[in-house]
Amino acid sequence: MTLIAPSILSADFSRLGADIKKVTRAGADWLHIDVMDGHFVPNLTIGPCVIQSIRAQSALPFDVHLMMTHPQNYIHDFAQAGADYITIHVEAQTEIEKTLFAIKKEGKKAGLSVKPDTNISRLIPFLPFIDLVLIMSVEPGFGGQSFIPQSLNKIAAVKELIGRKKILISVDGGINQITAPACQLAGADVLVAGSFIFKNSSYQKAIQTLKEGK
Repeated sequence: MTLIAPSILSADFSRLGADIKKVTRAGADWLHIDVMDGHFVPNLTIGPCVIQSIRAQSALPFDVHLMMTHPQNYIHDFAQAGADYITIHVEAQTEIEKTLFAIKKEGKKAGLSVKPDTNISRLIPFLPFIDLVLIMSVEPGFGGQSFIPQSLNKIAAVKELIGRKKILISVDGGINQITAPACQLAGADVLVAGSFIFKNSSYQKAIQTLKEGK
């Protein structure tokens, strides 16, 4: 069954702890945490101190997505704060392989993300070092965007590229009751959903809808 990772970017930050507990009880598999530096993307979000403060609110794996120009400077901090997966961007200004090894050295799962316009061939040199590929199906930086249809071809291509390697494919952006089944069919293992879950009157119903693909 597909894993569902609610994106807390769409949660109510005035009651973040309560929302996290609520989606945890509602059947979420992971929690997706977007970290933006105001440079790699034009928005600013949270840092390690917030992750540390919410770590006690859920036992679910924390899937921390670093939309940062220089993620290498913060790997230790996010690992210590409670991240389980740490994903960096292939477009970041960093030594990708070295930064992935730094994540592994902290005992965490390493992920690599690609923007919508980035060719998946850039992933190839790093496949031996990663546990997760995060495909952005919207332009990174803001929640509530519409799914880019061409992302389905990218999911399928990454699936073929990975082959039998034990690498999960995660998709982030515009995930709802319509796009989720298409992503699953293309080969997605993890669906990151923000607005569809947190704007729904029933978190449990929203999560179950995505898991079932209908």
